[in-house]
Order: sequence, then structure tokens, then C-alpha cells
Amino acid sequence: MKSEKPVILQVLPALGTGGVERGTVEMAQAIINAGGVAIVASADGIWKNALERMGAVYINLPLNSKKPWVIWKNQFALEKVIKDYHVDIVHVRSRAPAWSAWLAARKSIVHFITTWHGVFSETWRGKRWYNQVMTKGERVIAISHYIAERLKNNYEVKEQILRVIPRGVDLKSFDPEHLLGDRVADIAQRWRIPESKKIILLPGRLTAWKGHELLVRAMAKIGSEHQDWICVFVGPSKVKDQFTQKLMLLAEQLKVRDRLYFVGNCQDMPAALTLANIVVVPSLKPEPFGRVVIEAQAMEKPVVVANHGGAAETVIDGKTGYVFEPGNSDALADLLQQLMEQSEADLKWVGRLAREDVQEHYTLEQMQQATLKVYNEILPETKQLMLL
Repeated sequence: MKSEKPVILQVLPALGTGGVERGTVEMAQAIINAGGVAIVASADGIWKNALERMGAVYINLPLNSKKPWVIWKNQFALEKVIKDYHVDIVHVRSRAPAWSAWLAARKSIVHFITTWHGVFSETWRGKRWYNQVMTKGERVIAISHYIAERLKNNYEVKEQILRVIPRGVDLKSFDPEHLLGDRVADIAQRWRIPESKKIILLPGRLTAWKGHELLVRAMAKIGSEHQDWICVFVGPSKVKDQFTQKLMLLAEQLKVRDRLYFVGNCQDMPAALTLANIVVVPSLKPEPFGRVVIEAQAMEKPVVVANHGGAAETVIDGKTGYVFEPGNSDALADLLQQLMEQSEADLKWVGRLAREDVQEHYTLEQMQQATLKVYNEILPETKQLMLL
């Protein structure tokens, strides 16, 4: 029997730990709360149980494969999902599954929406053609103005179908007023960080473009009077990983190895951010958005961000955080030293202004409501989702 509720099918590669996956789960909850039916199709992952607990329908398909014959087979599987559940809108967030979903949506004659979460490389003509499936939506959502400009300039996406919807942070989870001290103490003990140390936190996977090496070089240039400051790298890392080994060797050569802490993944980022004095996002390449920046700001932490991409959009320089010239270790060192010499009260004031800005522009509820409005733009009047 055909559902009288609007049915939204979100399609993504897998239910991993990244921002795409979290955004999908957040929108599934928003669709259900707005009176719709939420379906998620992907390869398996950690979010499956959460989706099913909230009442979403989960469809396990190998949508993480880029093999042409698997993409082709996924098309027919998605056609069946669309038919069986009477799907109204197919919303995709990644290129390989987007090809399957676009073909299925076109054949099934249902609405098709895309969200660009990344900065996709365009090194050769075939890659550009591969990327273009993400421009085929009746609406194309960009997660930052930086991504929106790339879509207009590189793919000629028209203004009338383009919507900019920044990622949002859950202010209930990332709230410095509601955090239990035991959680912070547990992390400090687990990471073996002395109480006397002040912390520069860099959250992100240990990979060259995230700027870890730049921060190591900047730390080596900071005056000896600031030896009580340390760097904590939070993110997936392996001791035997080639890049991690390279960082450790560089730190030893620059005589800052004892001031670096590699702590791996953290399941409690609000507590980790509370432990920090300054949060640094020194990415060498532009971030599509940079959710960790608004999460740190929500926790009232002063942030230091490379001045490019979507991450820089979330910072008002000198008011809600600070920006520096990308790739410039001297500029980063100078800025960090200035912040180290500021009073704790001054840094806290910047943190408070940062949270206020997040509350105004980057909340989870704002992201959810804006996306629901995009759905309503193409749904019939008889199937509109409820908005707050």
C-alpha cells in the first residue's frame, strides 16, 4: 500500500564514522520527526542499530563499491527499494552510489537530490565526467559557500537549484555547561597528560594534508618560555604508519618530540575539547566545511584555522577565532605565541563569542530544517514535511 507520508531514501557508501554518515543519521531523525518515512541504503556500519532504533528503514547494499558491474547491479536493487517503499525523493551524498541512485530514480520517475560533501579532484576528463553525476539533482546542496562557488564555476550549477546548507553541531552534546568533570579527567588520565600542561589540540586523521607537520614545525619555532604547551593529535593513527613515523622523526630532529601526544581515536570529543586550551585546524588543502571547527567553538574554545576553504567561513578573525596563511609555519607559530601570551580570561571571551556565533548560524536544528525545506520545495503540497 502506498504511504501517505513523504518517503525519503538517503543513499551513501557505508555507515562509517565520518561527517557524511553522521549527517545522514541526523537527517533520518529529522525526517521521522517531521512526519516522513526515512530509508537509508548503504553498506553496513556502526550506525545501523541507531537508525533502526529511531524507526528508520535500513537497506544493506554494497554501495561502497566503485566497480562498474556492482554500480550497475545496485541500480536495479535501488529500483526495487523505490518501488517497494513508494519513495518520493532519493537523496545521495557520494559519487559511486549516486550513479546507481540516479539511474534508478530516472527510470522510476522520482525526485533526485544531491549533497556535495567533498572537494573532488578533477585531474583528468574522465574524473570530471564521473563527478558530474552529483550535479544532476533537482536541487544540489553545498555544505559551504566554498563548495557552492566551485560548483558554479567548475560545473556550471545554476543558482536556482543550488542551496548552501552548512553542517550543524548538536549544542546539547557540545555544551561546556553540561559536561561532567569525570569524563575530562578520565581522558587526561588515559592520555597520560600532566595537569601542569597547556594543550593545543589538533583533531583529524593523521594524513599529510591535515597539517600535522606544519604544527610540529610551528611548535619548534615558539619561544622556550612556552615549554609548558604541548600538542595533542586526536584521530586515527598507527604507530607503525609511515606518516606517523615521519612526524615522530621530524619532531625528534626539531627537539619537540616530548611535547607531542598521539592519542588515536576519541569517542568523547566534547570532553577532549574541554581539555584543550586552543584548537588548531591547519589543513594544507581547503576543507569542504570542517565540522571540528564548529564543535570546538560550541565548546567555547579559541580556534586557529588555515585561511581557506569552508573551515575559514566559520571563523570571524580576531573575534570568534583566528586565521593564518595556509602552509605558513612562521605565521602559525607567531599566532600561537600571541595566544599563549594572552590571559585565560581573554581566551575564554573569544570562546564565548564563538559559541554565540555557532548558536546563530551552525546548529544541528538549522541544518535539519533547511534540508527539510529543500525536500518540501519538490514534494507535492499533499505530502509536505512538518517544519518547526
